[in-house]
Amino acid sequence: MKMSRIIFAKQALGIVLAFTALGSQASMSHKKSAVVNKSCADVTQPARLRCATAPSSVFDQNNRLWLAWAYAGHVYVNYSDDVGKTFSTPVAVNRKPEAISARGENRPKIAVGKKNDIYVSWTKPLEKRFTGHIRFSHSTDGGEYFSEPVIVNDDLSVSGHRFEALGINDKGDVYLSWLDKRDRDLARKSGDKYHGAALYYAWSDNAGKSFKANKKVIDHSCECCRVVMKMDDQLPVILWRNIYGKNTRDHSLVKFIESDKPGKVERVSFDNWQVDSCPHHGPDMSVAENSLYHLTWFDNAPESHGLFYTRRNPNGTYDKAINFGDYNAAASHPNVLNIGDKVWLVWKQFDGKQESIWLQHSIDAGLSWLKPEKVAVAKNGDYPFLLSNGRQAFVQWQTADSGFKLIPLSE
Repeated sequence: MKMSRIIFAKQALGIVLAFTALGSQASMSHKKSAVVNKSCADVTQPARLRCATAPSSVFDQNNRLWLAWAYAGHVYVNYSDDVGKTFSTPVAVNRKPEAISARGENRPKIAVGKKNDIYVSWTKPLEKRFTGHIRFSHSTDGGEYFSEPVIVNDDLSVSGHRFEALGINDKGDVYLSWLDKRDRDLARKSGDKYHGAALYYAWSDNAGKSFKANKKVIDHSCECCRVVMKMDDQLPVILWRNIYGKNTRDHSLVKFIESDKPGKVERVSFDNWQVDSCPHHGPDMSVAENSLYHLTWFDNAPESHGLFYTRRNPNGTYDKAINFGDYNAAASHPNVLNIGDKVWLVWKQFDGKQESIWLQHSIDAGLSWLKPEKVAVAKNGDYPFLLSNGRQAFVQWQTADSGFKLIPLSE
């Protein structure tokens, strides 16, 4: 079922009140990454990208930049045909306002298919803390109209279904993976112990018109770090923070071997960070055409802490992880991207007064690295994200002062 195009010139007061009543979890999943602009306090004003706390962006095959972001109870989608200088009028994806997780590690996601189909997902917080539903909508006409959003998790209890990752392949298959607490809730009702959450996924073979039954990849994932999904040979590869033993928070990877069959779960990091809480600090991954994976993450173990990078080779072996960034300047939230043998790492630091975005570059597929350089500064910014149009790399950074920035990177 398609919905009519909704472009809000001004939010009606009744909608704002309805959104407010949905609860204080709306647009919040991590306090430390809030991007606040005083001019955005009045949510009766028209939806503006500069007021989005946590946008996501992607280029399509025609070099059009697409964005998904939340404002006043709606997920909006708009685009830019001039590399982020100007943007189209935003289109609301969900007809009715609802709570939307849009901060830090948990934000709306967007993906674009080969036929310019637009896919959007987000987490809808529920009335109980740390709970939610995974929501999904799609457009088959280039973002003019979006389908009525659906709940992808088939367990509809007031439980944790959050931090989703969205992936599509060239065939139009749609995958969603997320952190799920349904099994933890059942275990605790029976008096059993259960650490963390579980990693679940759902698959659609009809471009998102419907999803097959949810399936579990593994128990005992970390509860609230972002999940990352990429495609390799049209099949998903998922990277996430896992729990080993009682409370060792290291990272794991699974590569699907069939459309609806994950392979063996592999342990990626061995930093042995022992912590009985979720650090809100997920990993990132970039997949090269030859099945070489570039992986990055943060850990804070006493003997092995800071930002790390490694490669998963096509034969399934891992290189020794290297440490980067300035740990004493709170280096955090690394992102990685490759275009052929060129690889970029980007992360955030804080000097006590202002935040900065740092970059490190490799021209030999991550075997060696040039010196790190500072590329941007601000007093209140979102996490940085890398993206490319297939030819050039960019850094996305949303700040309170300047709004959405797309920073081109030189080779």
